[in-house]
Amino acid sequence: MPRPVTVALTGGIAAGKSEALAAFARHGAATASSDEFVHRLLAEDEDVRRAIAERWGEAAVGDRGRIAKIVFDDRAELDWLEQLLHPRTRELAQEWLGSTGARIEVVEIPLLFETGGESRFDKVVVITAPRDVRESRRAGFADREARLLPDEEKVARADFAYVNDGTLADLGAFVAGVVESLSSS
Repeated sequence: MPRPVTVALTGGIAAGKSEALAAFARHGAATASSDEFVHRLLAEDEDVRRAIAERWGEAAVGDRGRIAKIVFDDRAELDWLEQLLHPRTRELAQEWLGSTGARIEVVEIPLLFETGGESRFDKVVVITAPRDVRESRRAGFADREARLLPDEEKVARADFAYVNDGTLADLGAFVAGVVESLSSS
């Protein structure tokens, strides 16, 4: 069996990455999300749970809402959490890649470029959306968006890019085209 084509899916907050990931799944790709890997680490990884308990107290262990409140109010705490989780998340993604039996494997990674992760994938797909569209989809996104690379830079570094300002059918058609292109290469 040939090695699968590995694809990183990234983009801005509230741009539609999760919908694009679902569209990839509908078109036959194996899909995973770095958020799913993080949730698994927070729930199951004893080293992660112990580190969180030592840093923020036992009440924070397994409480994603409490953790979110801590890290989004304090950049130093967010940096600490990312340093704890990013290497482990990368490990889980690497273990998953090649294990699915699918011809195309897609991992949604919101901070792909910010963490230097693009070199681990064959192709990169960026989903963007105009600011007003993203604001209507997610309250408070602007504060979190400020620390990310601009969409223009992500698009310039991507193999495929899509401005998600239309319908889900439009997004699905874009994904179908990407899958077709990857399947024929």
